[in-house]
Amino acid sequence: MASSTARISAPTRQEADPQSPAVGAAAAADVRVTPMMAQYLEIKAGHPQSLLFYRMGDFYELFFGDAEQASRTLGIVLTKRGKHLGEDIPMCGVPVDRADEYLERLIAAGHRVAVCEQTEDPAEAKRRGGKSVVKRDVVRLVTPGTVTEDRLLDPARASLFVAVARRRVSDDAHVYALAAVDISTGRFSVIEALAAGLGAELARLDPREVVVADTIYDDPELAGLWRDLKVLVTPIARDGLDPASAERRLKDYFGIASLDAFGAFSRAEIVAAATALAYVARTQLDARPSLAPPRRAAAGSTLAIDAATRANLELARTLGGERAGSLLATIDCTLTPGGGRLLAERLAGPSTDLALITRRHAAVACLVDDTILRERLRAALKATPDMARALSRLTLGRGGPRDLASLRQGLAAAGEIAALLGAETEIAVELTEAADALRRLDPALADALDAALADELPLLKRDGGFVRPGYDAGLDEARLLQADSRKFIAGLQARYGADTGCRTLRIKHNNLIGYFVEVPQTAGEEFVKPPLNATFVHRQTMAGAMRFSTLELGELEAKIASAADRSLKIELAVFEALTAQLTGAAPAIQAAADALAALDVAAALAHLAVERRWVRPVVDASLAFVLDGARHPVVEAALARGGQPFVGNDADLSPPAGTEAGRILLVTGPNMAGKSTYLRQNALAVVLAQMGAYVPARSAHIGLVDRLFSRVGAADDLARGRSTFMVEMIETAAILNQAGPRSLVILDEIGRGTATFDGLSIAWAAIEHLHHGNRCRALFATHYHELTALSERLARLANVTMRVTDWQGEVVFLHEVVAGAADRSYGIQVARLAGLPPAVIERAKLILAELEKGEREKPVAALIDDLPLFAAVASRPAAAPAAPGPDPLREALEGLDVDDLTPRAALDTLYRLQALAREG
Repeated sequence: MASSTARISAPTRQEADPQSPAVGAAAAADVRVTPMMAQYLEIKAGHPQSLLFYRMGDFYELFFGDAEQASRTLGIVLTKRGKHLGEDIPMCGVPVDRADEYLERLIAAGHRVAVCEQTEDPAEAKRRGGKSVVKRDVVRLVTPGTVTEDRLLDPARASLFVAVARRRVSDDAHVYALAAVDISTGRFSVIEALAAGLGAELARLDPREVVVADTIYDDPELAGLWRDLKVLVTPIARDGLDPASAERRLKDYFGIASLDAFGAFSRAEIVAAATALAYVARTQLDARPSLAPPRRAAAGSTLAIDAATRANLELARTLGGERAGSLLATIDCTLTPGGGRLLAERLAGPSTDLALITRRHAAVACLVDDTILRERLRAALKATPDMARALSRLTLGRGGPRDLASLRQGLAAAGEIAALLGAETEIAVELTEAADALRRLDPALADALDAALADELPLLKRDGGFVRPGYDAGLDEARLLQADSRKFIAGLQARYGADTGCRTLRIKHNNLIGYFVEVPQTAGEEFVKPPLNATFVHRQTMAGAMRFSTLELGELEAKIASAADRSLKIELAVFEALTAQLTGAAPAIQAAADALAALDVAAALAHLAVERRWVRPVVDASLAFVLDGARHPVVEAALARGGQPFVGNDADLSPPAGTEAGRILLVTGPNMAGKSTYLRQNALAVVLAQMGAYVPARSAHIGLVDRLFSRVGAADDLARGRSTFMVEMIETAAILNQAGPRSLVILDEIGRGTATFDGLSIAWAAIEHLHHGNRCRALFATHYHELTALSERLARLANVTMRVTDWQGEVVFLHEVVAGAADRSYGIQVARLAGLPPAVIERAKLILAELEKGEREKPVAALIDDLPLFAAVASRPAAAPAAPGPDPLREALEGLDVDDLTPRAALDTLYRLQALAREG
């Protein structure tokens, strides 16, 4: 979705909608406007930058420019409805019962929608007479960052909007504060970041919408950031967002006297949090979501990863934007929506707190070691629905019976899991704390829901039928009246006949007087006398019959007539009572939902470790970095699906003896040999280790990393006038300007996008800067073999290469990293594997041989003059097909001395034979 922007004015300021007719003109005395259209225009004027869903019966209608935009986005028919100011009024509409489906598409396209409902019964408007229209008002603004409907949300992704504020720290520098709110779960967090880290923090949070004061939005230095964000950016007026007003807003919302109860916040963080609350109030109107108190995250508490590095490493999405094939998709073994969201959050922001990392590893280790507990816990978690989002919808007044059922099911599962963990004598601290949070739930909540809710539930509360029979006597009676009113009438008739002794007494009904008692005229004469006239009231005298009414019959008639309305009213009262009970326990339920998510993540990571043979890493405060037999988790999983093994490789970036900074590995080798995979797998090991997961290796020792940088692959940004090489240099510049001693840097093929000597010079200088200036741990892959000589001059630079071998003129990639440097690039062999025409391959070999010789004897320009042109080679007559030669695979097998092979030689031979078989 392309980045888009919507400005929201202060409540006291109205802006004209550029796509709608001016309200002022419409209200002019000489212009006739229908009452309904006048109402529409007035409501639309208050929401100029939103598509207005105007409720008309069973449809939400859109008019004027809104209709034209919605028609294009939704692919629905654009029609007309009357005229306005002499012009046809464009119109389109969507059914109310399918509104969520259309909202989903509009929100995904970056639109904001104002939902305007009928706030009175149409019958009331009719009673007012004249040309009165049904009263309507906007009840909610729907934006990408404030949706709560289940079908509009990704269960495994947080639905955040982020409010941004800032404070000046010098004449030309600011510190930014970000307040992240997820209305769908109640999450609320704040953090500060320097200007250079603002983009990285937004990339970590991955919001669906960003809200900023208009002064910040209009800052030209931030224009590029807002443009690059692929989410809706909403500027709002600063009115009421000064520090004093902001603090008062926070206190009022949470009902506290001092913010000290929540921790120490900077002025910018308070303003950002208040901006978020102001946006909540503006979009939710009268609804008040149950938000957790704001939780402050310390700056630097997570591993800093900029947007480019996230994209290069494909943490949450591939370069193509898909979740499948990303690291997140590969490691996600969670069983609950909340667990999936927490896993994504931890992956997006791996911790830099050693104590927290150790706690998470201990929880995973506990479940790795205890198979029975792990499997029982995961079995119980399967029955846990999304309690956090169900609770949020209920507190906002948008919930339904199935949300109550989700909480019923979740509370029951929480009790089961608490009992399961309580039976364990020794478990990790994180598991113990989660169990304590589950035990703090009031068991009466689950009992109340279980007693009240039926087994089969409708989607909407207005449909009724969700309260269990036997829960409410009045409801049971109303339902019975609906189901079998004749039975009640027959019973009353039998009782009246017995009491009066009139066997011919009948209870009948007509549309004029409703239900009545009818008896023969001779018997009726007794009914008008005491004592029967105290019960029976004479209504009509007919030829041969008399009709009476009774108070009891009148009450029964009223009950029958209103049974449906009465039963729904009772059910809605039960619903509201249960919702109020749950809302009162919202903090405990939210804490339990968080605990269940943490348990799910720990159990999922333990399951992953066991299934894929991952190990617990040692993470400490040193600068060590030693991986033994490390593997790329995504590539390994893909190979495993095809029954192929992954070749693990070692990496040692620890400071060499006598030095105090990390090592730089210069990686050489041909394309297709696995250099990029090797670079990425080491970076991913850091991400996994510091998020609290095990890592794919035989062993791992990682000194804490504070910043992770990756420059891998080639891409351009033509929309902004940037070539592939310019993008490469911008990303490289960011790394060289920001990396420090605790950073991990991976760089691939720096300088390849320009002339050879220019690129070589840039790569050379970059390596020296990493060594002397940044002093960080790094992996640097290159095809410039000349750079390997730097290892003799730079103490912390070591050469490694991708092992490749020739087999009867064919290149075989062994995907093994060994010490040393590559002697050549094997580029022509890779080109042949890619399918270049044989004539091109042969010509390239000839030119390469001459270039390698000419490098010592004559310049390239002279070689161009001496070598015959390719056209002359290509014009030669095609040679006759060669006779079939010997079978290389058969010859290789016949020439093997199996008894004389070492294990390593045997493995190499297998790879060569496999390569021959594929070629054959």
